[in-house]
Amino acid sequence: MASALFNSFKRDIMNGGLDLDTDTIKAQLHTSTFAQNIDTMTKRSDLTNEASGTGYTAGGASLANKAVTVDNTNDRGVFDSDDLSWSSASITARYVVLYKSRGGASSADELIGSWDMGSDIVSTAATFAVAVNANGWLLAS
Repeated sequence: MASALFNSFKRDIMNGGLDLDTDTIKAQLHTSTFAQNIDTMTKRSDLTNEASGTGYTAGGASLANKAVTVDNTNDRGVFDSDDLSWSSASITARYVVLYKSRGGASSADELIGSWDMGSDIVSTAATFAVAVNANGWLLAS
């Protein structure tokens, strides 16, 4: 399954309902059995097969040092953050899903996109790390 943006995110960003650098954006890990549907999945409560394990809290982790910038050299906008890590973790995951956290029920959290890490990433009592692409999470050109 390829990485993709949820269609509801495209609507929300165009309507001004989501601010990537000021809203609380979280990253949630999912197993290889996660099956995204960019048409029908709109809220975090629609997601299935979240990863679980020692060192990982359900709902994932907040992105740190988020930034939305303009790249005039390449004529694009960029959304980026620090890399993610869960220390002393025993987790197996393949997908990262970003969402806007409203701090309450998962049925209120708006989905952004899912990223396929290419294969299962496994950590056993070690740091589970997700490196953000050198070009950031999102590019708009």
